Amino acid sequence: MKLVTYDTGDGIGRPGALIDDGKTIADLAANSSGAVASVLWIAEGGESALAQAEDAAKGSAKLSLDAVRLMAPIEPPPQMRDCLCFETHLIQAFQQARKLRASQMPDPEAAEREMEEKGILSVPQTFYDQPIYYKANRFSVVGHEHDVIWPGYSNFMDFELEFGVYIGKPAKDVKKADAMNHIFGYTIFNDFTARDAQTAEMGGSLGPAKGKDFDTANPMGPCLVTADEFGDPYDKTMICRVNGEEWGRGSTSTMHWSFADLIEHISASETIRPGEFLGSGTVGNGCGLEHMKFLSPGDVVELEVEGIGVLRNRIVKPG
Repeated sequence: MKLVTYDTGDGIGRPGALIDDGKTIADLAANSSGAVASVLWIAEGGESALAQAEDAAKGSAKLSLDAVRLMAPIEPPPQMRDCLCFETHLIQAFQQARKLRASQMPDPEAAEREMEEKGILSVPQTFYDQPIYYKANRFSVVGHEHDVIWPGYSNFMDFELEFGVYIGKPAKDVKKADAMNHIFGYTIFNDFTARDAQTAEMGGSLGPAKGKDFDTANPMGPCLVTADEFGDPYDKTMICRVNGEEWGRGSTSTMHWSFADLIEHISASETIRPGEFLGSGTVGNGCGLEHMKFLSPGDVVELEVEGIGVLRNRIVKPG
């Protein structure tokens, strides 16, 4: 199934399923007499809840996709962790981040050489030793076609092409061989980033913080594709476009760490609960920084992941 949460104009999220090639939404709540309360309820309820949702998707209550506004599939999710799974992105992003930081110094060339010699803003060995992640701001999650508000403290705004998984059943001390059984579904994630704030704060070895944490920074969607429909998560094409122009593309096949690796690592002595989201991190060539290109106010960013669809957001600078 392709599950959505939609708003008819009153700000209240309602559960639905995309049907008719994605042109129509089946009203899961109406078709189940309120039993299917939300997409999170389905994730928490396991196989029986998913079966109820599938039955409800066959009901008569439907809406045109054009008549509603899509929220994130689960908004907000109970928890968000964004991981680093793509080596190519890290290599290219750190190279350009050194250039960006050096450009703000009196002698950019000398500053960049010094950072390279000292290993500043380079891929950490920790990336190769174990999965690493940060806990993102779940209250910054918005949906497809929602505006992203440019934070007032940034001059260099960027996007990040990611996808990720929602947990479907509690996971604690899970072994890699069993980890995929805990995945409920997949969606696209755009990790908007204030690059100047990020590069300034990462030297503190306790971040990111304001580089990522601002309202509307975490668009997700347009739908949640359940694991049974999505199939193999490691054979999908990923594409990013700005104002219709392709800026980069990559493949999920290039993940250094798999979702099974992430679940095994994160669940060690810690319960990951249904509805929690784990981001993949940015695919190689999947952000402006890797090409030293940045966003302008009014730009429309489209992220496409094969098997899920397109997540589209405009970035708006107040005033």
